[in-house]
Amino acid sequence: MNFKKSAILAMTTAALIFGVVGCGNNNAGSSTANSGGNSSSAAGKDSYKIAISQYVEHPSLDATREGFMAALKDAGLVEKENLTVDYNNAQADSANNMSIAQKIAGEKYDLVLAIATPPAIAVAGQVKDSPILFAAVTDPLDAKLVSDLEHPGGNISGASDTNPEAIKKLMNFVADHFGDVKNVGIVLNEGEPNAVVMSKIAEEALKERGISLVKATVTNTSEVKQAAESLVGRVDAIYITLDNTVVEAVNTIIQTANEHDIPFFSADRDTVEKGAFATVGFKYYDHGYQVGQMALEVLKNGKNVGDLQVTVPDKLDFILNLSAAAEQGIEVTDAMKEQVLDKENNLIE
Repeated sequence: MNFKKSAILAMTTAALIFGVVGCGNNNAGSSTANSGGNSSSAAGKDSYKIAISQYVEHPSLDATREGFMAALKDAGLVEKENLTVDYNNAQADSANNMSIAQKIAGEKYDLVLAIATPPAIAVAGQVKDSPILFAAVTDPLDAKLVSDLEHPGGNISGASDTNPEAIKKLMNFVADHFGDVKNVGIVLNEGEPNAVVMSKIAEEALKERGISLVKATVTNTSEVKQAAESLVGRVDAIYITLDNTVVEAVNTIIQTANEHDIPFFSADRDTVEKGAFATVGFKYYDHGYQVGQMALEVLKNGKNVGDLQVTVPDKLDFILNLSAAAEQGIEVTDAMKEQVLDKENNLIE
């Protein structure tokens, strides 16, 4: 099922009212505890057991997990006291990702959290007896995690980390403040559905402003540097999505952008903090905290996870890295700064 704009806009409206083979650490931080149960039997328990499947170590995904755990702790669920966490990281390995999902399916948990699209797909396909929440998933419809965003049904729900309006706002920012930009380059792994969805939204938004999107495709992280360098001389700016393959090697894109004075835009705050110039984004910690609050509805209040609507980020703001601007030859105007609502936190020196 394609990710329809109308569905995402509906998600946004509803939220405003209430996404590779070497060995990873399959059991980092795990320990033994009493077996858990489904969403209804979990409510009112003295202790809980949850599993987390994360795709790769990355600042955004790590922050998502940290926010999730903070929400539980704030509600009195503390790891090693009344909460046991079986944490698994696939280290961007597709085979490892599947084996983690199969391992989780072989045990009983009060709840399973899948961070990023590949773990969410794998866990959803394997785990049938425990409630599942996903986070940092760009397109839950196209990934076939749910068929209805407001009423997911079954044993799964969660939060998308993409609001299409954020991509459109960023592309309009490029058009409005960089008049000489005629071609925007994108480093893209077309094997990642989330990246493809986001690139299409960006392409459509740029096309409306008379700007072309030029693709440099990769299949693995080792190809990112060459792909970025291939854009030099062909594009006036570079943009990347929430593409796990690309973000893992984003430092090579930052280096290329700085060396050639190419404005570099990203889809996430963490990449801006590393050295991209701008994004329209949010804190992944807040995103994870939101999913943690959903988990509490299941664990402590006994709600059926399938009755919880899929949410999207609603605390959007422009985030500018002024140091990165200097490295990329960008003159940051007062008009650019005025786009930032929270200047204290989102104008990065």
